[in-house]
Amino acid sequence: MPRRPLRRLFVAAAGAALVAVIWFALQYFPLGGSGRVVMIDVHQGDSMSSIAAELHQAGVLASPFTFRVDSFLEGAPLVIPGVYEFAQGADYSNIRSILGGGPNVPQVNVTPGLTVKEIALELAHQVGNTFASSFLTDADQAATTSPYHPQGSLDGLIGPGLYLITPTETPAQLLSLMQAAFDREAAQAGLSPTTSVLGLDAYQVLTAASIVDKEGYFAFNMPKTARVIYNRLAAHMPLQMDSTVLYALGLDGGKVTASMLRTPTPYNTYLHRGLTPTPICVVSPQALAAVLRPAPGPWLYFVLVKKDGHMAFSTTYRQQLHQEAIAARAGL
Repeated sequence: MPRRPLRRLFVAAAGAALVAVIWFALQYFPLGGSGRVVMIDVHQGDSMSSIAAELHQAGVLASPFTFRVDSFLEGAPLVIPGVYEFAQGADYSNIRSILGGGPNVPQVNVTPGLTVKEIALELAHQVGNTFASSFLTDADQAATTSPYHPQGSLDGLIGPGLYLITPTETPAQLLSLMQAAFDREAAQAGLSPTTSVLGLDAYQVLTAASIVDKEGYFAFNMPKTARVIYNRLAAHMPLQMDSTVLYALGLDGGKVTASMLRTPTPYNTYLHRGLTPTPICVVSPQALAAVLRPAPGPWLYFVLVKKDGHMAFSTTYRQQLHQEAIAARAGL
């Protein structure tokens, strides 16, 4: 008689074990096939537990626990930070393979100071020359319909940000997202196509802001840098901004030589008074705010005097020469 309860206990344990095996198998190899595609952003320092939790929340895997068990048994992949694309309901071997292969969603980081051509170069690196070439063509076309009436270039009319490039996205769609980001940036700053500030129309405001981005560089310099531009324009002085000379030569930063300063381009603000014909880069919110609301002051000159990025602003050329001497002694 004692054997019968023992047999029932054994059968119950075996049944429970079978259910557990089936359950685990369904987690590893979900029924129903792959679902819709989702994207997961893995950040620096994310643990496998946090990645599993995010995958679970996105519907990629059913159980974070079994995935962690699988990672323990099979070996956890080395996951590089970035954006990954998964199909919901993917099996664990596929998930491991994707995570171990590195980010599989191309992205382009549009930072203030970049030009449309530089963005296209990054797109060529990320998704190929054909995509990048179409992007440039679409940008030229978009410039003809912009309410800001740009002079043949979309520079200054693209919003900064990190843009993901999904497999089905076209260059025109990506460009539309970048233009929408600019529209939001402009609206938040209080800029519209009909804006006028201190004698500048909206497009000229963007042009001045792009120069402020290149010349001021840090946000704490920008309000005074904007005022220098306004003061020089009011005094009918040439702006004499190195960044504008470099833009025409397809360069970004570096030493400006005497030969460059003599190069007769429309962007050479040593040879021509007034603003450049177009903005020279993607504009930051800080630079745009600085041009819309410049700091009050009589400055006409500036120079970098500290390695932390701070500039000295001067009213007279004599003061400027003194500050330049200080900068030279500091190795700047």
